[in-house]
Amino acid sequence: MNLHELNDLALRGESELVEFKATTGQRSEAMRTVCAMLNGLGGFVVFGITPQGKVVGQTVATSTLESIHNELRQIEPPVFPEVETIPLPSGQAVIVLHVPGGGGPFTYTGRSYLRNGPTTVTMPQPLYERKLLERMHATSRWENLPATGVSIDDLDHSEIIRTVEESIRRQRLEEPATRNIEELLVGLGLFRDGALLNASAVLFGKPAMLQTRFPHCLLRTARFRGRDKTEFLDNRQDIGNTFDLFQRAQRFFRDHLPVAGRIVPGVFERIDEPLYPPDALREAIANALCHRDYGIGGGISIAIYDDRLEISSTGILPFGLTPADLFRPHPSRPWNLLIAQTFYRRGIIEAWGRGTLKMAALMEQAGLPSPEYEVVAGEVLVRFRNNAAQRPTASVMLPDRILVVLREHGSCSISEVVAHLGTGASRRTVQGALRQLAAKGSAHSSGKGRAVRWSLGPPKV
Repeated sequence: MNLHELNDLALRGESELVEFKATTGQRSEAMRTVCAMLNGLGGFVVFGITPQGKVVGQTVATSTLESIHNELRQIEPPVFPEVETIPLPSGQAVIVLHVPGGGGPFTYTGRSYLRNGPTTVTMPQPLYERKLLERMHATSRWENLPATGVSIDDLDHSEIIRTVEESIRRQRLEEPATRNIEELLVGLGLFRDGALLNASAVLFGKPAMLQTRFPHCLLRTARFRGRDKTEFLDNRQDIGNTFDLFQRAQRFFRDHLPVAGRIVPGVFERIDEPLYPPDALREAIANALCHRDYGIGGGISIAIYDDRLEISSTGILPFGLTPADLFRPHPSRPWNLLIAQTFYRRGIIEAWGRGTLKMAALMEQAGLPSPEYEVVAGEVLVRFRNNAAQRPTASVMLPDRILVVLREHGSCSISEVVAHLGTGASRRTVQGALRQLAAKGSAHSSGKGRAVRWSLGPPKV
C-alpha cells in the first residue's frame, strides 16, 4: 500500500472491512478486530490513523513491531497477517495489518469475535460452535472416516459397476479400463489408505450389513388420512443404501400420490398429471440423501397428507445458509462431498447449487406454491403444498384407477392390472387396493394361485 492509497483509505472511513487505531497502545482492542475480520471477510486494521480518519502516524521501532507480533500469537489457530509499515513525510509511520478472511472460527485470548458494521462484537456461542463444526468438517467429516468392520464383500458390487458405467456414459468419469471393485472404489474416492470410507457403505452397502452397522441409513414413509398424524393409511420403514432408498421413495410416491386426469380438446386423449411434479420430489429426496448429517443418526422421513407432502432429514442447513438463500443462486457446498459427487456422476443431481431453484421452478410450472423450508429440532424439512381443491380435474386414487381398468378390460390378473395402470405401482400395492375393493364389494376374485383373476362387482352367488 502506498501513501496515496493510505490517504484514500482514511478518507473512506471505518467500515466492516476497515478499522483505525491512533497508536499501538490500543493493540489489544485491535487484535479483537483482527480476530473478527479473520472470522468474516477480512480487511485492514491500521495503527496511526484516528477513528475520525486523520492520518497522524507514530514512532515505529523494532520493539513496536515485536509487540504487535506478540499479540498476534494469542490468536488461535495461528495466523500470520501481513504487517506493512508506511512512512509519512513527517518522519512518523503508519502500520497496516492486511487481514485475510473466510476462515475460522478464530479466537483471541480464548474468545471469538465478529464484525457488525464498523463495530467488533463477541461472537454468539451457537455461531462459534457451528463455525467450529464446519472447520472440522473439511477433514474430519463422517463420510470421510474409515468404515470400521466393513469389507468389500459387504457392498453391492453390481451397484458399484452400474454407477461407474453410468458415470462414463454421462462423461463424468474416465473409463478406468478395469471392473475390479477395489480399483473402482479408489477411482471414486471411496477407498483410501487400504480402508473403505463410511461414504462407500452408505452408497453401496448391502442390507444385512447396514442393519447391524449403519441402522441410520433409514427411510420412514407414511401416508396419513387428512391433514394431521391422527390416522395412518400406510406406514413403512426401510434400511438400505442411498440408491435403494432413492428408488423406494419413488415407489412410495407412485403408490400414494393421486393423479389428475384431463382430456385434451380436439385430441380426445387423456393426460395424467401427478399432484406434485415428480422431478421436484426426486430432487428433494436426492438432496436429503446427499446433505443429511449421517454422523448424528436419525434418518429421512416422507409424510404425505391430503394437503401437503413433507420430506425431512437429520442435520442443519450448513455453511451459514438460510431458508431464504435456497430461493436464490447460491454455491454448491454439500455436507457430504463424496456422496454428492457420486450422485452427480450417476446423473441424479447437478453440481451447481441449483437443485432448490429447479424445485421452485417445477412447482411454479405446475401452478403450485413454491416449496417451504424449515430447520426444526435438528432436522431440515421441505414442504410441498397442493391446491387440489382448486384443480379443475378430480384426483383419481389407485383403487378408482383399478376400477377403471376392470371396467375397460374386463377380467384381469394382477399382473395385467399392474400393466394397464401404467403408473409404476407395485404388485403388493395393487393387491392391497384390490382387497380394499373386495371388502367394499366393488370387485371380486375368481380362481386360485396364479390363475386368480379380478372382475368388477361382488362375487356371484
